[in-house]
Amino acid sequence: MKYFWPLMKDIITDGDKNAMIDFIKSANRFTNGIKVREFEAEWNTWLGCKHSLFVSSGSTANYLLLAAMKDLYDLKPGDKVLVPSMTWVTNIGPIIQLGLRPIFCDINSYDFSFDKEHLEKIKQQHPDIKLIWITHLLGFAADVDHYKELFPDALIAEDVCESHGVEINEKKAGVFGEGGTFSFYFGHHMTTVEGGFVSTNNTELYELMRAKRSHGLAREMSKEAQQPIIEKYPDVHPQFLFITDGYNFRNMEINAVLGLSQLKNLDNSIIERKNNLDRFIKLLDYTEFDTNFKIEGNSSFILPFLCESIELKNELEEYLVINGIETRPLCSGNLLRQPFLQYLNLDLENYPKVDDLHFKGFYIGNNHLITEEDWVKLENLMVKFMSSYRDRRVK
Repeated sequence: MKYFWPLMKDIITDGDKNAMIDFIKSANRFTNGIKVREFEAEWNTWLGCKHSLFVSSGSTANYLLLAAMKDLYDLKPGDKVLVPSMTWVTNIGPIIQLGLRPIFCDINSYDFSFDKEHLEKIKQQHPDIKLIWITHLLGFAADVDHYKELFPDALIAEDVCESHGVEINEKKAGVFGEGGTFSFYFGHHMTTVEGGFVSTNNTELYELMRAKRSHGLAREMSKEAQQPIIEKYPDVHPQFLFITDGYNFRNMEINAVLGLSQLKNLDNSIIERKNNLDRFIKLLDYTEFDTNFKIEGNSSFILPFLCESIELKNELEEYLVINGIETRPLCSGNLLRQPFLQYLNLDLENYPKVDDLHFKGFYIGNNHLITEEDWVKLENLMVKFMSSYRDRRVK
């Protein structure tokens, strides 16, 4: 079906394509190299952090950060990691794969992060939380300061994968803990087609992640970090000195070229996304929808419908799709309903708010290419649908 309002639009411009073409014509190295380092430096400046690593995806960024934090801070098998009950699956996967224990918290519909009432209960039940894995979900800013107050001894990691530029106290998210992750998947604020960043102000953590990104090789670290290791292991060739378990999570030069070109437009794209959310909230001026979102600091990823009932949600979603508007569930929905987590046997009654979003919520796409014509069509469709829906409710 051809949608007039698709989930995502092609944000790769002719200028982006020309930059990649020029690079291909002139370059003789295409794997991780000079352009990757240039992109990392530009991202550091934009985000306001010391170090960043360009990796193959936001998912591998998540795994790399958690694996390095586990090693650096000597986290043990079974140590507890606080996570939201709605986030992307590759936030939870690395925790399980690394032998840590996810502790799920209900979420709220204000900022789509930890529900504070449930968080208080978790504090009583699990005072030994070692790491809080925050998701700034769907472009809304989580309340990081509150989580730090509740668990002052816990490590903090931030997933900002789909929320580039979301702010807390006028500071970009991703710098409030040990590290932050970002995704440049095709449908996000900016794209390298596939790719992501892990950013940190912790130099020791950064050096460890540099090695882990490339098989665990010491030679991937800075000269200063390499030298003591080389001296400690004189019987191993320094070019093939493996100091940790590792992976191939590297990205390529051409992806970095695209990223450098896209980054120039990121701030303007974020402004447009914010404006779109403001207009969307005004459009949804019906009592049947919850639009009490945390607007401050947002970098809107999507436009969410939080409906008063399952019936409204189902009818409206079907109506929009039929009329050319693509829809999706809110992220993963309630993760605890997903098959891969059934082994935990968690009581769903303890997670009523995320369940409400699971059954009554969905979203449509947001991007900086939505036109005035698109908005007029959507507004007219909503007027027509709500008039019919209310008439049927009265009868």
